[in-house]
Amino acid sequence: MKLTNIPAVFQAAMPVLRTIENAGFDAYFVGGSVRDVLLHRHVHDVDIATSAYPEEIKELFSKTIDTGLKHGTVTILYNGESYEITTFRTESGYQDFRRPDHVSFVQNLDEDLKRRDFTINALAMNIEGEIVDLFDGLTDLKKRVIRAVGKPTERFHEDALRMIRAVRFMSQLNFQVEPQTVAAIKANHQLLSKISVERIRDEFVKMGLGPNARQAFALFLNTELADECPDFKGKREQLNVFPQLQFSPTMETSLWAVIVLLLKLKDIEISRFMRDWKNSNAMAAEVQAVVECFDSISDHAPSDYELYQFGKTTLLNTIDVAHILGEPIDSKALVDRYTALPIKEDHELAIDGRYLIQAGVRPGPRLGQLLDIIKQKVISGQLENSEEAISKFLQALIN
Repeated sequence: MKLTNIPAVFQAAMPVLRTIENAGFDAYFVGGSVRDVLLHRHVHDVDIATSAYPEEIKELFSKTIDTGLKHGTVTILYNGESYEITTFRTESGYQDFRRPDHVSFVQNLDEDLKRRDFTINALAMNIEGEIVDLFDGLTDLKKRVIRAVGKPTERFHEDALRMIRAVRFMSQLNFQVEPQTVAAIKANHQLLSKISVERIRDEFVKMGLGPNARQAFALFLNTELADECPDFKGKREQLNVFPQLQFSPTMETSLWAVIVLLLKLKDIEISRFMRDWKNSNAMAAEVQAVVECFDSISDHAPSDYELYQFGKTTLLNTIDVAHILGEPIDSKALVDRYTALPIKEDHELAIDGRYLIQAGVRPGPRLGQLLDIIKQKVISGQLENSEEAISKFLQALIN
């Protein structure tokens, strides 16, 4: 197979391949970029594999970064872009089920492609646009199938993260994982516990936000991969609701909020759960706010002041979560009410703490209480948001 319409991201990198080939070495585009161009998906960047050793690559290009010389990878800077170039290699010994104990450089593309995870990722493309397919990856692309290269158990023992990557690709690409690969994942699911939570988290989020997330999540549960993830073991009944949802999340905050709500975590448990999954403090705070907002609008019609406290981002994320979970809410009415609020940020209030001090209010708790009373009156429409109106209200309040 040969591509006739090669995207610009590959065209920009062609001089790099040409430089390597003119020096007497082989060079190919490899991996996900080749897969995505064949699927007519957007290609963000390209990876290059070559028969040249890292030191030889460094001699060919003036600007290079030693990204991972031990594993044969050099990053070159060319025309304002960066390209990772990796020497053809084989790997052996995976005592941590993630990184090879030994890497051997080879001069053969075939040996390099054998170590790839799935057939759809074991594709290469040369400078002419010709596709190299040693494991029938093109057929699997047409059939929309995810299949491990060679024996799936061997691939998963080399890198246990590949098991959840299979489910992630299922979600992102809307593919199916073929039966032998599924069986190998289920038989080896315990190996996922050897992988760092940070790496599992990245794959889990991509899986949860993909267009086929609900079906992929079902496989995530059925293969028992979920049991090797933080705080999921023994929670099959609660998590089983996810594949039955009407919609799947499209934003990370919504994903975590949905999971928290399905697990019925208490407020004090949410922060621990988010920490266990190595989420940032900012993400944990966002999710906590969405869950609190969801509980509020599910329980009663929130006041204008509550809507103000939630804020626009939290409110819109909560509406998204409510739709995903099938919670009957009048989202238009909530948005309209929020839009009509006199102020939406503290700085929009006509006065501030300094104004109150100048008006004779001493710094301390009382000052904050007065500010809060004024803010609530303005938000509820009982007080005009002007310095004059607030001044009269303040004097009456103090007197």
